[in-house]
Amino acid sequence: MLLDFFATFFSSANTLMPIFARDILHVGPVGYGWLSSAQSIGAVIASVIVSQVNEIRRQGEKIIVAVIIFGIATIAFGLTSSFAIAMLALMVLGASDSVSMIIRTTIRQLHTPDNIRGRISSVNQIFFMGGPQLGEIEAGIVAQLFGAPLAVISGGVGCILAAILIAQHWPQLRKYNGDEPILSGSSVNL
Repeated sequence: MLLDFFATFFSSANTLMPIFARDILHVGPVGYGWLSSAQSIGAVIASVIVSQVNEIRRQGEKIIVAVIIFGIATIAFGLTSSFAIAMLALMVLGASDSVSMIIRTTIRQLHTPDNIRGRISSVNQIFFMGGPQLGEIEAGIVAQLFGAPLAVISGGVGCILAAILIAQHWPQLRKYNGDEPILSGSSVNL
């Protein structure tokens, strides 16, 4: 949940999308619409692909890599002035977020004891909803001080650093494979 929170906190820049569409990419309302839908397009593509995979191993590594790719795609979006590259970066951003979310949700559901599943779901919703909302505020403040591109780029860097620090601090996440036994009434310490 911390990984998700920090990734979405640092890499949230949807509020800045109109600035990118108008001032950086120089596209009109239709281009803005395409930019706004690019993350969803990437997420749907990734979800369809992941749904066809029978078993996903080394799930902990895959979550961390997906979040790092999320950060890299955010940086690429912040650096580009090309509409095509911006679309591709946003699609990769959506795809990597989808892969990370699918694996995180599966782990959480399989390893959360039944007696606290509701509480864990509530805490997850706080992280899931709070990270992006607070991240939009952070992106707006940084954009006001240093400009929209730097706000997005620094957010991508923050996302990558957070993923690396979390992976180092909790090595059990990195080592999680996905075939660990599911213990009834207890959880795997992730």
